[in-house]
Amino acid sequence: VTSAERLRRLLALVPYVVSRESVSLKDTAATFGMTERELVDDLNLVWCVELKAPDPYCPIDLSYEGGEVSVSQAETIKRPLRLDADEANALLVALRMMRDVGGGRDGDQALIGLIAKIEAAAGEAGAASAQVAVDIADSMPNGSSLAADVRAALDAGRRVHLRHYVPGRDEATERDVDPMRLLVADGRGYLEGWCRRAEEVRLFRLDRILSLSVLDVPAEVPAGAEPVDVDRGLFRPSAADLVVELELSPGARWIAESYPCESVAELDGGGLRVALRTPDTAWVRRLALRLGGMARVLSPDSLAAAIRADAEAALAAYR
Repeated sequence: VTSAERLRRLLALVPYVVSRESVSLKDTAATFGMTERELVDDLNLVWCVELKAPDPYCPIDLSYEGGEVSVSQAETIKRPLRLDADEANALLVALRMMRDVGGGRDGDQALIGLIAKIEAAAGEAGAASAQVAVDIADSMPNGSSLAADVRAALDAGRRVHLRHYVPGRDEATERDVDPMRLLVADGRGYLEGWCRRAEEVRLFRLDRILSLSVLDVPAEVPAGAEPVDVDRGLFRPSAADLVVELELSPGARWIAESYPCESVAELDGGGLRVALRTPDTAWVRRLALRLGGMARVLSPDSLAAAIRADAEAALAAYR
């Protein structure tokens, strides 16, 4: 469980207990899909919470003695969270991207209504976010017309030909794609489709599509093609990818939460040993150089040697 997931669970756990005054450890653990030991660890974390003004030091009172959980003096946490101006701005930008990608499909009117309500509540922040959304669209190689072309292909059931920039290899590839859907994930627009070159379902970031044309050929997505479950993350390692083992110091533990790891093992002193898969080691080399002494590549030896050569070349440039 990552720290972000644990925080979301904690923010739901406190109102759950407060609304029931008292509930058993067993029932609460079952509701949140955790063990009683994990639940106690989360409850102990509540002691560290500081409430906002007017009384920032107002410790939450909780008890879990006798198998019953009770929480009091948690008024700030039990109330619905309110957005500040920056949060409202970010939310509006994301909602407008969803609206633009959706292109008038089912649920669009509800989305428009939600945007209007948040704009009214956000005031000047809402107006500022409108310009941000325009700037994002304009920064794409083909502006907002790209999403419109993809929607047209989806509506007509047509294949598309596109040039897509691959930053890991610093090259542009050309391929035919049978579109499946447009979606927004992690604040970015994507075209999901069956790639005829890879013979797999692939996601293409809209801001990395250099050009796109709709072909006069019917799209033929194989019956067994499954949409990507973006809730589980955008990256999907395969068995053919290279396994990289890293030893991380305590200051680099965040790597285990930010990248999909196959295994994570605790080390003496608070460090971690992680294993991850990648089809392209270029980003691992950049990451290792960025981490400096906080990370060591255990395997493969060829990757460690390449990173050592990169570091030596960088030092030589300084000299």
